[in-house]
Amino acid sequence: MNPKRKNRLILVFLILAGVGAAVTLGLKALDQNLLYFFSPTQVKAGEAPVGHSFRLGGLVTDGSVKREKDGMTIHFDITDNAETIAVTYIGILPDLFREGQGIVATGKLDGSTIDRPKGKLAHFVAEEVQAKHDENYMPPQVQDALDKAHVEGKEEMVKSAEAAASGEKAQ
Repeated sequence: MNPKRKNRLILVFLILAGVGAAVTLGLKALDQNLLYFFSPTQVKAGEAPVGHSFRLGGLVTDGSVKREKDGMTIHFDITDNAETIAVTYIGILPDLFREGQGIVATGKLDGSTIDRPKGKLAHFVAEEVQAKHDENYMPPQVQDALDKAHVEGKEEMVKSAEAAASGEKAQ
């Protein structure tokens, strides 16, 4: 191979390495800035990253909103009617925030659990809370998560009923 071809080949490899490095760095930066949406069921199943920001959506559990004396710290639970996650938020909540409403919270799981009468719940520290716009609006991700939890709950009920029926027939 003559020196001119060798220099061109080296240049092509350097260009390809540079483009590869740029694409890798760009994808890594993009991945760190994406906020994925998870439902409480997915969080409970371990699909959500601990210590990494993501969006958590569901309904605010009735009777779960507790305000601390400082007036800025609020504790509440989010549910998709299948699983429940404990949330802590420091700040001013949207005017439309209330129990039973659909919300989307942005924040991180801190890896700890909170004791509730229903058992230990994963703890989510919210940095931002968004409430629905009016009485007819439900964030699409929250509605999809609730629908999925509803379908899974129906499937579990059918399986339980079939197991009970087959157990009765065997006796």
